[in-house]
Amino acid sequence: MFGVALGIGVLLALLGCTATEECVAPQDKVSQLLQRMEESVNFEELANPSVLLAMNLAGGDSDGPIHKWLLEEIKEEAVKRAQKDMTSGQVALHVLALLSSCHDPHHVHALEQTLNLISVLQQKTDEETTKLEAEGIPKTTLYSLGLDTLALCLAEADGAQRPSVALAKQVLNPERPISVDTQAMVALALACVYDQVELQDVQDLLWEALQTVSNSFLDEQEERDGMIGNIYSMGLALQALEATRKFYHPREWDCAQAFSRVYAHDYQQPMAIAQVLPALVGRSYLDVAGLDCAATMSPGRQLPLPPVLGTHGIPRALIQVHYCITNKLQGIPFHNCTSVEVPSGSTLLRVMEEAAKKDPQTFSFQTEQTFWGPYVTSIHGLAGSTEDRTYWMFLSAGNALEEGVGTYKPKNWEHIQAIFSTY
Repeated sequence: MFGVALGIGVLLALLGCTATEECVAPQDKVSQLLQRMEESVNFEELANPSVLLAMNLAGGDSDGPIHKWLLEEIKEEAVKRAQKDMTSGQVALHVLALLSSCHDPHHVHALEQTLNLISVLQQKTDEETTKLEAEGIPKTTLYSLGLDTLALCLAEADGAQRPSVALAKQVLNPERPISVDTQAMVALALACVYDQVELQDVQDLLWEALQTVSNSFLDEQEERDGMIGNIYSMGLALQALEATRKFYHPREWDCAQAFSRVYAHDYQQPMAIAQVLPALVGRSYLDVAGLDCAATMSPGRQLPLPPVLGTHGIPRALIQVHYCITNKLQGIPFHNCTSVEVPSGSTLLRVMEEAAKKDPQTFSFQTEQTFWGPYVTSIHGLAGSTEDRTYWMFLSAGNALEEGVGTYKPKNWEHIQAIFSTY
């Protein structure tokens, strides 16, 4: 891997990050990740707007078949589903993908129809904000509302100020801990609105919230040797720190230290790559509306990925994984455990499938496909609910997993727990 081959010292020298220079990764590293993300696109699955967004920000090939297919599919999905069954956050991602492609989200034309996607987003954002103001929780998540606010702001819609105020108050609430990726998304949204708002009291509130988030990220990075949250929240955290420099000035950001953590991880998940790529080229989602879509793409992007050694036909040793499911929240409580054998390198999803084969009445489960991979919606007939704010949380040795069931690979004798929880 690039980070291993060159060594951290050389990487830091290549970065050249100083207080007066942008933080930008070496072109070959960017190209490798960009190619890996593009190669993950499956024409038989739903188009992921985050991938198109990252391609545009990181210098992907806008004339290539992948870009063209993503753009057309995203427009069609918006026309078909935005009003009916998309969440506000999903609509917002489609808005950002279209803006980054220099397409007007006020007039999305596909399937012989034209849709004002901003109007749809405004309505859904108002519903989220109303519930947050009345009950202290949004209709979906604070992350989604941050995404909504950012998209409205970048589209220069009028409805971004109200949710920004509600989000700033949540950030400043000491009794409400908020995850790093949510804080980062909210910070990007507030930084955008700050530059547009005229009311002094609103500006002061947003400034305080942005100072709080950005300085907390810098503090955590210093304390944890470059890490902010976990490796999968680093992409948005780095974007936020790039976009909020004036809110933590004169403090300096050691971006080289943070980038070294990113280089040390072998990103495979397309969504994770899509979030980290903009930061590696010194950009953030705030740059979406200002892209020059006619500009020549980066000449180094075609660098090939290193060859991957095949393992087809090579038998893998079996490992044993202990797996438990627990519910103490709803209905009849249950706690069931089993041990299964799977080939080494298997994902947690494979472990769950083997447990379900062994005892389907107890360990049956259901998933739905998301842009982050398979998401477990139900185990033992008990399903999570956005209304009840319940979900299945997966842990190892008492710690919440940082990866999904489709990518996490348990080790031999590892103890995995699935606990029905609230958020």
